[in-house]
Amino acid sequence: MSQRRKFIKQSLMGSALFIPGVASLAEAKSSSVFKGEKPLILSTWNHGQPANSAAVEKLKEGGSIIDAVEFGVRDTENDLSNLSVGLQGLPDREGITTLDASIMSGDGKCGSVAFVRQIKHPITLARMVMEETPHVMLAGEGARQFAIAQGMPVEKEELSPEAEKAYLKWKETSLYKPIINIENHDTIGMIGMDAQGNMAGSCTTSGLAYKMHGRVGDSPIIGAGLFVDNEVGAATATGLGESIIRICGSFLIVELMRQGRTPQEACEEAVRRLIAKNSKDIKDIQAGFLAMNKDGEVGAYAVRPGFNFAQATLKNNVMIDSRSHFKG
Repeated sequence: MSQRRKFIKQSLMGSALFIPGVASLAEAKSSSVFKGEKPLILSTWNHGQPANSAAVEKLKEGGSIIDAVEFGVRDTENDLSNLSVGLQGLPDREGITTLDASIMSGDGKCGSVAFVRQIKHPITLARMVMEETPHVMLAGEGARQFAIAQGMPVEKEELSPEAEKAYLKWKETSLYKPIINIENHDTIGMIGMDAQGNMAGSCTTSGLAYKMHGRVGDSPIIGAGLFVDNEVGAATATGLGESIIRICGSFLIVELMRQGRTPQEACEEAVRRLIAKNSKDIKDIQAGFLAMNKDGEVGAYAVRPGFNFAQATLKNNVMIDSRSHFKG
């Protein structure tokens, strides 16, 4: 839990990774630092910065934009310090870690998996659903069996040390009250555009900490956690999934951009609608949206402060702090 609290408490200067080719947040003066530059990769939260690096590297190797967004978030799924993505993530209230993921290309092809156990890379499984089946979504045991049939290894079902420690602490009271920007929630969503303007996106998560067994959030729901359209742009979401599903958040943003809104205007409108639809519980909700249009303009907006995102080109990779509806 301490690892996930850490990034919320960081100062703006401290939130960037000081590695070659990576700029600090202080250098990011707007949400469109690299407007018009292609390729362009965006992803949510601090862990988006190393994920962006992995995605850009895949492009440099000659991979497609769909390869880039898959392998970008696989980096986060591999990060043992991340308690919100991958098998090391915090479990449900039964002590079981279940995973959700989705992937989509700008031509409308998409795949997703939900409520998956024992599969290390649900984003790769989601891509297999997209490319190897006539379906869009597989869930639960069916998704696991499909993974096995595709030759994916089945991991031992056990909590990571940090997740187990946090779960045992939670069990002392079993109080279900998600903490904004911690359990509520730092999924990774990634959207990208290659040099030719082709778009793709991905989203992967271990879901809301201590959720009911079987709960599925917005991340694997095409149109909620992720939506991509080559003619318009792309959007992804992070935060309390139920609130995002209620407004089909990512689809809403892309359609607003289709109607002429900028990515920033579309993200702000999505947040306003989310607040309106969840007004009774909004004090306990954090959600953020990230978007780009086909011209390379970028937008980001959140319900509350604390949401940030990474923005990368072939030469730069910076952290940017999103604006928010509520200021504190």
